[in-house]
Amino acid sequence: MTRLRSALSLAAASSLVLAMSACATDTKTTKSGVKVVNDGKLTVCTSLPYKPFEFKQNGQIVGFDMDLMKEVAKANNLDVKIEITGFEGIQSGQSLNAGKCDIAAAGMTITPEREKAIDFTDPYFDASQALLTKDQSLDSLEALKGKSLAVMSGTTGELYAKQNAPKDVKLKSFEDLGLQTTALKTGQVDAVIQDNGPLLDFAKSNKGTYVTAEFNTGESYGFAVQKGNNDKLLESANKVIKDLKSSGKYDTIYKKWFGTAPKK
Repeated sequence: MTRLRSALSLAAASSLVLAMSACATDTKTTKSGVKVVNDGKLTVCTSLPYKPFEFKQNGQIVGFDMDLMKEVAKANNLDVKIEITGFEGIQSGQSLNAGKCDIAAAGMTITPEREKAIDFTDPYFDASQALLTKDQSLDSLEALKGKSLAVMSGTTGELYAKQNAPKDVKLKSFEDLGLQTTALKTGQVDAVIQDNGPLLDFAKSNKGTYVTAEFNTGESYGFAVQKGNNDKLLESANKVIKDLKSSGKYDTIYKKWFGTAPKK
């Protein structure tokens, strides 16, 4: 069973966990009205590795998302605490409902199905799907006929491949980006489909791998809070995103991790 579930099953799972955890989760309310599970902390759920959005460097969890989370924490006089968990628990809302964290930051595309289980912030990053290979002639899904393609379970890349790849392309499912790229490097698969940001970053630092195609899927990332239960944190995160963009600080953080300023 893959991570990608129907809208109904996502919503049902979310509602069940919420009902079970409503009384069990001991939250604190800050002066700004934000609910947190750890006093004085903004606890952030993320899934690794997803460079340059979130990854481990010198023993610390760093990345584009993490820098934005620091700004949200600062706006509420909180420190950041990172909780590493599986992507399934994040996108289904289970991690938030169970009180593991206050907000999720995992390079997560806003989709109607996920919106049934979690509350998203305003978009903070635009993305598309891309193809990573060691063979530059594999420059489209059609070029992969008879070959294998690594997808990450529960992602929009997996859904795009299922809907658009030729039927004789063998889809192999992996739990995270690290396992996908390892499968490519070791010859287990012929190509990887994932969001363009992490694949472009990977190809830049791994000689002999190439991003040979990008697919304009019109995706946007959002941070997420528990469905219907942390409006103040949602409002605060949205204000931080807006203020960072208007002040120019968003561009500075973006350039730090992607090497160039975002396209206007």
